[in-house]
Amino acid sequence: MTIYSRLALMLLLAVASAGPWAQVPLAPVSQNVVQLGANGSVEVQQDTLSIALSTTRDGIDANAVQSQLKTALDVALTEAKKAALAGQMEVRTGSFSLLPRYGRDGKLTGWQGSAELVLEGKDVARISATAGKIATLTVSNVQFSLSREQRALAETQAQGMAIARFRSKADEIAKSFGFSGYTLREVAVNANDQGVSPRIRMMAADSMASAASAPLPVEAGKSTVLVTVSGSVQLH
Repeated sequence: MTIYSRLALMLLLAVASAGPWAQVPLAPVSQNVVQLGANGSVEVQQDTLSIALSTTRDGIDANAVQSQLKTALDVALTEAKKAALAGQMEVRTGSFSLLPRYGRDGKLTGWQGSAELVLEGKDVARISATAGKIATLTVSNVQFSLSREQRALAETQAQGMAIARFRSKADEIAKSFGFSGYTLREVAVNANDQGVSPRIRMMAADSMASAASAPLPVEAGKSTVLVTVSGSVQLH
């Protein structure tokens, strides 16, 4: 008997000896499992205002452009820190950049830079008034949002609503199919909020000069905090 014949015989004996144990058992198929989801939402007033002020400078000399930006930012910081108050209005610097500018021939023609200052907090009147007093920077972005405390409170309320609706829907489905109840198999909870863009009451061009130091006219919107509960239940 050749070595190949011996190998073939050994393989046949191994398969035969395994018998029914050679079969891999199939996983049981889940029955009477229902996938479902429910939402809960709460609309709340936005309570945090963030105003970004910025300026740009252009020039041939990089050091001169950087110096101009630094001067403008220092003056703005000095004015803003006079009204800074922990929790009510925080003051921080934003982006500061200095980039080369090239002509069509690829040669360096000068430098362009920008500097940014951000005022943020819950005291809307204080922040808008301070933004209006800063003369060396102009408003580049206004954004209202929810504070952590406000968002957490709204999420708790929305989550309770979503869970109650999930359970009610599961009970209704179980009864509709003739079951006495259900068992929760798996569940996922997700939360997010959708805000409305802030409204800025714009002035006429001829009145802006006389109101240069007036408070920035802004109006907060509302955010909708949405919590989604999804998962599966076993009917029994």
